[in-house]
Amino acid sequence: MLEKLFKLKENGTSVRTELIAGLTTFMTMVYILALNPAILSAAPGLENAGGSILFATAVASAIACFCMAGFSNKPFALSAGLGLNAYFAYTVCGAMGYSWKVALTAVFVEGLIFIVMSLTNVREAIFNAIPKSLKTAVSVGIGFFITFIGLQNAHVIVDGSTLVGLFSLKNALANGTFFTEGITVILALIGVLITAWLLIKGVKGYMLFGILITWALGMICELTHLYIPDPASGFYSVIPSSIFSFPDLSVNMIFQFDFGFIGSHFLDFVVILFAFLFVDVFDTLGTLIGCASKADMLDEDGQLPGIKGALLADAVGTTVGAVLGTSTVTTFVESSSGITEGGRTGLTAVVTGALFLVSLVLAPLFLTIPSFATAPALIVVGFLMMQQVANINWTDLEEAIPCFAAITMMGFAYSISDGISFGVITYVLLHLLTGRQKDMSPLMYVLAVLFILKYIVI
Repeated sequence: MLEKLFKLKENGTSVRTELIAGLTTFMTMVYILALNPAILSAAPGLENAGGSILFATAVASAIACFCMAGFSNKPFALSAGLGLNAYFAYTVCGAMGYSWKVALTAVFVEGLIFIVMSLTNVREAIFNAIPKSLKTAVSVGIGFFITFIGLQNAHVIVDGSTLVGLFSLKNALANGTFFTEGITVILALIGVLITAWLLIKGVKGYMLFGILITWALGMICELTHLYIPDPASGFYSVIPSSIFSFPDLSVNMIFQFDFGFIGSHFLDFVVILFAFLFVDVFDTLGTLIGCASKADMLDEDGQLPGIKGALLADAVGTTVGAVLGTSTVTTFVESSSGITEGGRTGLTAVVTGALFLVSLVLAPLFLTIPSFATAPALIVVGFLMMQQVANINWTDLEEAIPCFAAITMMGFAYSISDGISFGVITYVLLHLLTGRQKDMSPLMYVLAVLFILKYIVI
């Protein structure tokens, strides 16, 4: 039955591989169940809605993952996007002063627009218009980006006088944080070595084993008091205090829209909507490019067969998420961890989605997985994705320089969409200046103008 549904043999995979891939993907992105409620609860009126937001996040993620499997048979997982949830809570509801119902309305309308764009091939056309060299650069850039995320999650890289800096064990010993933050940094670095060693040895499920072993080492450190939790500083116990629990749904967030705002403040609504639209379109396209490249799913022309279904799943996920009460649902870059484990079909997405549903009653267990245990997986995935840098023709400067711009800006600007923006703008300008206009799709001109206007207007 599974073979017929997901065409496992045709895609060179097996049920066991897909199960491990789905579990690995879930383990690397389960943090969103804790982080999304924490961020959205900062919006005025949602201070006590953490349980409802967790419920909406888990259910919307599951539905979106199931849609990904049903519409495209691809191994990509989806959930509430980081950055977009911060824009929802801190900008729209915070700085702009609009209600959370207005923000949810914007997300809902965005989802509907995305459904139309996906069905009419607009998003697919944008994907196909991006040159193959830039697609490779986006994959490499995501490797850089996801490595940076892993290093930050592990506290190996921290804030400093130079914007970012290396964590100092010497300072941790001096200020008394060695047995909280310091130990987690050491455990994360050990986890990277363990995961890398398992990769080198060709161990099946090495990513998942790396997470579990690092988590187990954390438990041992806590039991022996080498690691001392400090919740006030964000360092929690890594030993589950309970297993079963269901989120508090006392705050109703289902179908909580304010359509009247559109009529009374149309231009304000358009500004809010455009920001959600723009970031989500190019974050999703960038993630699909990067993950598909890693899985060798792109054809010889750099196109992704079945992309319409993948984009439609993303759009439906956003729409359903808004109905349930969460911010924009998007394809997660952490999907690459499951792909690295061999996930190649929608069965991987189904497993991830099912685990999101299971998490509703096993939240205390899943939310105990520490970031220092999942960070090594992200760092190793980053290494694997950055290997594709060898496929860029560095002697063709008109192609290579835009690739360099996309890669570096994706990491340094901490944004997939900004990396794509700088890559496209640089690509178009250099090809115009050097007389190579015929090498570009006409849509690239449109994208470049839109990107430039975005930086001027927003």
